[in-house]
Amino acid sequence: MCFFRSAAQAAGERTVGVILTGMGDDGAQGMLELKKAGAMTFAQDEESCLVYGMPKEAVAKGGVRAVCSLTALPSQITKALMDHE
Repeated sequence: MCFFRSAAQAAGERTVGVILTGMGDDGAQGMLELKKAGAMTFAQDEESCLVYGMPKEAVAKGGVRAVCSLTALPSQITKALMDHE
């Protein structure tokens, strides 16, 4: 969570946060802080996750703007960066 919080404080809306497959909920609050700071936040979808723990918690807390499959994430991140310029 500290990493996401630091990114939110340092770069705010110039940040892209991505949370991928994994257990736990340690990144969920940080993703919410990123989103509140104006960052574009993504989570890996349940279907492409080996373990849907961390992405699920980030979505549940409201810290995710878009949920994408692992294969769609690169193009969605690129699109978000291009739209933000």
